[in-house]
Amino acid sequence: MAKRDYYEVLGVDRSASSEELKKAYRKVAMKYHPDRNPGDEEAEEKFKEASEAFEVLSDQGKRQRYDQFGHSAEGLGDGFSGFSQGAGFGDIFGDIFGEFFGGGGDRRGQRGERGSDLQYNLEIKFEDAAFGTSRELDIPRMETCNTCGGLGARSQSDIETCNNCGGTGQQRIQQGFFSVATTCAACSGRGQTIRNVCNTCHGRTRVKKTRKIRVNIPAGVDTGSRIKLSGEGEHGSNGGPNGDLYIVLRVEDHPVFEREGADLFCEVPISFTQAALGSEIEVPTLEGKARLKIPAGTQSHKIFRLRNKGVSQIRRPERGDLHVRAVIETPTNLTSKQKELLAEFEECCHETSHPLRDKFFDSIKNLFS
Repeated sequence: MAKRDYYEVLGVDRSASSEELKKAYRKVAMKYHPDRNPGDEEAEEKFKEASEAFEVLSDQGKRQRYDQFGHSAEGLGDGFSGFSQGAGFGDIFGDIFGEFFGGGGDRRGQRGERGSDLQYNLEIKFEDAAFGTSRELDIPRMETCNTCGGLGARSQSDIETCNNCGGTGQQRIQQGFFSVATTCAACSGRGQTIRNVCNTCHGRTRVKKTRKIRVNIPAGVDTGSRIKLSGEGEHGSNGGPNGDLYIVLRVEDHPVFEREGADLFCEVPISFTQAALGSEIEVPTLEGKARLKIPAGTQSHKIFRLRNKGVSQIRRPERGDLHVRAVIETPTNLTSKQKELLAEFEECCHETSHPLRDKFFDSIKNLFS
């Protein structure tokens, strides 16, 4: 039976990138893998077909010859032999299906592993976020064992090359008609075994400790801001680098101010008389009280801006502004005398005293006329 086109087998265009080929092969191979279809000869043939297609198309030289000559390229020699079970294909297959067989094909025992990153959630006061502060934190993390210096053994002489993998950290597992490299089960990929483990870390090379760290919190941070402390995460193993520590901030709410970026907002109640006649009042700021002039005839919810009374901005010299909303408070629990005076005041008012009210009622008249 004539062979199908390799691009058709994998379901990709002829212009597919290496990553697209890899994803397509993963999808087809996982579907027809013999371990998922035991006893299904048709599935096994489709799996072999996909593996052959991928081996050719994933090799730049073979792919060029296939694009030029098609399946006839197999008779031209020069390394073009279709599907094989050699080391090259085993490396490709191990890279894609390492997790399928319980471990990857990387040689972890031959290089140190980076330590894990850590996250610390820190709640700070509103004022500390506005002006900046510093805090001392207790950070629990895994650190290199001081007793063995990270060997995991009592001495260097207690470390031996793994007999199972010969120090490579890998072992070959036969999977039907092909084999793959997987992490050595005897040494967990380290390539070494320990005859006498360290009494402190019990062979784990690291122990849990608590480290005191002082973190500087810049002015202008907000909820969700992150501060990165490089190398302050967990220690790496086998000489690998340390992870990083991320301080994630949450800023407490303020009883008076609300914040939007670097600007602050607050509401200040004023009396009817202050709004009508004008006045000078005290308003709160993050640094104490400030004087604010209320002009005569101020309407409720009028907003006044106090420049540079907001929050500092990260890595910028200027600050935001404070926006004060004047809210006119209607008097309650009036005495008879107060009611009488207000009624008299209302009688004395003329159209020019309430321009907004008169304009509103004029609009209603025009709407329904």
